[in-house]
Amino acid sequence: MYRNRNFNRYSRPNNMNRQSNRSDISANGCQAMPEHICKEPSKYGTDYNNQPAYNAPSGIHEMKCPPKYDFPHKQKDYGPDPFVININKAAKENDTFRTALWTGHHLQLTLMSIKVGEEIGLEMHPHLDQFIRIEEGQGLIKMGDCKDNLDFQEMIYDDFALIIPAGKWHNLINTGCIPLKLYSIYAPPQHPKGTVHETRADAEASERYYHR
Repeated sequence: MYRNRNFNRYSRPNNMNRQSNRSDISANGCQAMPEHICKEPSKYGTDYNNQPAYNAPSGIHEMKCPPKYDFPHKQKDYGPDPFVININKAAKENDTFRTALWTGHHLQLTLMSIKVGEEIGLEMHPHLDQFIRIEEGQGLIKMGDCKDNLDFQEMIYDDFALIIPAGKWHNLINTGCIPLKLYSIYAPPQHPKGTVHETRADAEASERYYHR
């Protein structure tokens, strides 16, 4: 192997010893980050209030804070605009049976809270796949090819995720002693944009209305 005998492994290249003339490059060769001092940090975002970025040069304008999503006080559908939220906190604070939080052209994000001893109800979606993640509580998921034979059954707990393929009959039952908090993603969307079902009875009435 060829070696440069004139190279001292304890020395530094000349270009590393020079102080950069660029205002956005620090002495260690890293690009400096702009200061971002948020006056009102997002409720569900990381609190960076009064924490300027490392080695930030002076004179940089303050960055705007991201929009605040004060869920559940503002129960609205934020789709199809770009959207960021602490989904764990939003799911745990949701007290409605179902709320559509974001609806786009190809998928939909909903929050659900299933009361103790309650269930989603036996259903089947022929043309969409569904993803569910449990944020709090425990339950029993049942799935099968026909509603009289739900041969797939698993217990689920905090941080568990499950996928319900299109065409599978399924039901999710709260088997714990606290409300079962979760979020669900439908692809494509299942419910009308802006859907809010305060209770399971409201959800069943809505289903009968839209599928009459």
